[in-house]
Amino acid sequence: MSKHPVSAALSAAVVLAGLALPAFGDEKLVLYTSQPNSDAQQTVDAFQAAHPEIEVEWVRDGTTQLMTRLRSELSAGVSNPDVLLIADSMTLESLKQGGHLQPYLSPEREAYAAELYDPEGYYYGTKLITTGIVYNTGAERQPQSWQELTQPEYAGQVTMPSPLYSGAALIHMASIEANPELGEGYYEALHANRVEAQGGNGGVFNAVAAGTKPYGIVVDFLPIREAAKGSPVEFVFPEEGVSAVTEPVAIMQGARNLDAAQKFVDFVLSREGQELVSEQGYLPAHPEVAPPAGFPARDGIALMPLDVEGALAREAELKQRFGDLFGS
Repeated sequence: MSKHPVSAALSAAVVLAGLALPAFGDEKLVLYTSQPNSDAQQTVDAFQAAHPEIEVEWVRDGTTQLMTRLRSELSAGVSNPDVLLIADSMTLESLKQGGHLQPYLSPEREAYAAELYDPEGYYYGTKLITTGIVYNTGAERQPQSWQELTQPEYAGQVTMPSPLYSGAALIHMASIEANPELGEGYYEALHANRVEAQGGNGGVFNAVAAGTKPYGIVVDFLPIREAAKGSPVEFVFPEEGVSAVTEPVAIMQGARNLDAAQKFVDFVLSREGQELVSEQGYLPAHPEVAPPAGFPARDGIALMPLDVEGALAREAELKQRFGDLFGS
């Protein structure tokens, strides 16, 4: 958070109230983000190093909590943030459909695959947090495909996050069901094979690392990062492909600091911004920026396509079906 010549108590009160503090720079930017605190601070610091004329005020929370806050502000006729950097494209598609975002055709978009950004420029993916398979290195098998997890040998031994709690798990379910090799019957097959649903990805990873469950469905960076530290896990990018959360960036319709917001979008999509993504341990969305240690080359990862609008329209149906199968 930027430092200002006011008492800590007053500064905290002003931020909590969502009010703007006077900036030292010539310009100001208000950012709402769901990045982890350390990642958010690094992103802001790198942006301000590239644009010292812009003072950044940022608010960090989980995507669900942040969206609750944002929608409350919007319903009150207030639009505090200039720019959003939050977990998933479905959330931003819902804001786009509600008329809360504005398009910006960033010149940096030309380096990116078309499926990673909205064609009108309403939001842009900044990284690829994929969902694949993790197994404990002491496990009997090393599954290489999604279909393997439905086989009798894996009965009762697999755990996964719930789409009722995890945005990545919801996008994964939508992507799996749209895949012709897997389809809508895949989750029924998982249920028949006694796969256990947990709340989030952290619980899944902990269960597999501890050996409580030898196999799991989980986001990539947790096992890859922890395996490098000695955790007894291995991550697999399955043969049929992986789903991906893209942590998109978008400009609010009511942005008061439009020029600064556009500069921020350009920065996170630039090579410099994408190299920071890799340094933070995530797979960059930019195809020419090298992934971090432990990841395969980008061209070796098959991404399952996602119809964002279609998935958003089916969100309630997907959650209901999952809840009917695996409980809430």
